[in-house]
Amino acid sequence: MIIIPEPQEIKKEEGIFQCTFETNIVCGQGMEAFPAKQLRDCVKQWAGLGLHLAGGQARRGDIALGLDPKLGEQAYRLTITTEEVLVKGGDGAGLLYGVQTLCQIVEQYGALLPAVTIRDFPRIPRRGYYLDQARGRVLKLEELKRVADRLCRYKLNEFQLYVEHTYLFRDLSEMWRDTAPLTAEEIMELDDYCARRHIELVPSLSSFGHLYMLLSTRSHEDLCEFPGASAQPFSFLDRMRHHTVNVSDSETLPFIKSMLEEYMSLFRSDKFNLCADETFDLGKGKSSKLAAEKGTHRLYVDYLKELCDFLVQHGKKPMFWGDVLCGEPGLARELPGESICLTWGYAPEQREEESRRMAEAGIRQYLCPGVGGWNQWMNLIGDSYRNIVRMCGYARKYHAAGVLNTDWGDFGHINHPVHSVPGIIYGAAFSWNEEEISKEEMNRRISVVEYRDSSGHLVELMEELSACSLFSWHDAVMYYESTALGEPKVEFAIGEIPGNERLSERTIQETGEKIHALRLELGRTAAKMDSTGRGLMQDLDMVAEGMNVWNHVGGRLSVSLAGSEPAGAFALAERLEKWFMAYKEVWRESGKEAELPRVAEIVFWYADLLRARTRKSRK
Repeated sequence: MIIIPEPQEIKKEEGIFQCTFETNIVCGQGMEAFPAKQLRDCVKQWAGLGLHLAGGQARRGDIALGLDPKLGEQAYRLTITTEEVLVKGGDGAGLLYGVQTLCQIVEQYGALLPAVTIRDFPRIPRRGYYLDQARGRVLKLEELKRVADRLCRYKLNEFQLYVEHTYLFRDLSEMWRDTAPLTAEEIMELDDYCARRHIELVPSLSSFGHLYMLLSTRSHEDLCEFPGASAQPFSFLDRMRHHTVNVSDSETLPFIKSMLEEYMSLFRSDKFNLCADETFDLGKGKSSKLAAEKGTHRLYVDYLKELCDFLVQHGKKPMFWGDVLCGEPGLARELPGESICLTWGYAPEQREEESRRMAEAGIRQYLCPGVGGWNQWMNLIGDSYRNIVRMCGYARKYHAAGVLNTDWGDFGHINHPVHSVPGIIYGAAFSWNEEEISKEEMNRRISVVEYRDSSGHLVELMEELSACSLFSWHDAVMYYESTALGEPKVEFAIGEIPGNERLSERTIQETGEKIHALRLELGRTAAKMDSTGRGLMQDLDMVAEGMNVWNHVGGRLSVSLAGSEPAGAFALAERLEKWFMAYKEVWRESGKEAELPRVAEIVFWYADLLRARTRKSRK
């Protein structure tokens, strides 16, 4: 029996409970209908039995659901005997979590359920997932609902969508016209959908730094710390490092507050994430005189406090990323007491210094690891495991109010959403239960429970594949922007490409052979999965080919920059374009068009570059 997250206490008993066509799902007084309907659908799919919901007293052979406040918030007790199944929740969330556990058992055992007693509750009260919807992808509403279903399945209770410009603000068409923004109807429908699953959909909106598209418009570039933003060509890198508001402009705060007010009205949550991270430009441009008088940290905290006070006045608890104040944690005490610092760190061996400082300063905080997918064709699964385990451990050590597992997009969000699933589940598992399950065992469990892989090897293969990228999307974007845009990006230099051993012909060939072997092994694994898990295989096969293609692109670039003219570049350009056609189809299955054209521009630039460098020798 595999249950994710691992319950706090599980005791196996003798015997089995047989679910039959006569079994009823009996709903207790005051409970919500959703868990019962969810269980009914699960039994139909995995046991082939169409059960009915009922009220009153449960009888022998029934499944009884109900509430028992004595168990405590989010806690549940599940008892399976030879005569009945009983699920009790300390509250609605606890009952729902008990049903998730029961559903995982039904998926593995069908109508014959092994006798067991489970007592369970979360170690960390707030357990969330943070999904970038600003830097490349904007998922379709149905896909966002599927994400919410997965969060519910693994007992996560908070969901945030990162938005900079990708909401359809009524008066900001110049900001969102080049994307496919989320609408008010979509947000409100998702909010309702999440609420039924005891997931709090928390609004998250850039309000300080990272306002690239807003501050690049002719309408609002005057609010930017540096002048002339609208005249600059689009740049993934500049979007990451510039475009902070000018806090010395008297029009800035009223304008940002109007955005917050319009957006917050769509959510039932009592929280609001202001972001306010990476304000790299603060005090370096128009506000430099004020910064010289007061200091940059003072500018930062005064502006942030204004926004936090505004949210508190509207009944919201402010949240903010902690990178700016981690060096001066005492300043965070000036913020309203309701404020929550989001202390992030994404390194596999992430240090605890920032978490410790905030805790010692008495600041309420969430700890925020990451799923390791940004700028990767396949999420760095091994790195994300180590990072998430560490950060969840720090969260318990420093009594954090929550864990928020992040999934950023950065340069176009090129990794497909499904690649983040192992990382999402790591976050769910280690924020619920403090037991540190090994990576190998955790990957086996995820393979079995999430992907229905009886061999237990799928996630291990995904991890091996993630290590096969030699010329990453980060490398590709950096070379493109420094060349096509004609502006060296010293801060993000990737080193000299010519002669790079990582891109040598031998290394690329050996890596290509490994990718080929992994594709074969993935094909064998697919035969050991049922139909509910195989949908991932097309995506994995396509990504494996993409890694191989981009490795060769990097290799050709390395040889060409070293002064040689590589053979077969036209064929490689065609291979790149054909692969990207498949990539676009997968993108569009789950997401809106959004920034796919920006990704395409870079891909086709490389295809043209390959042909241009061999045009004279074309055969």
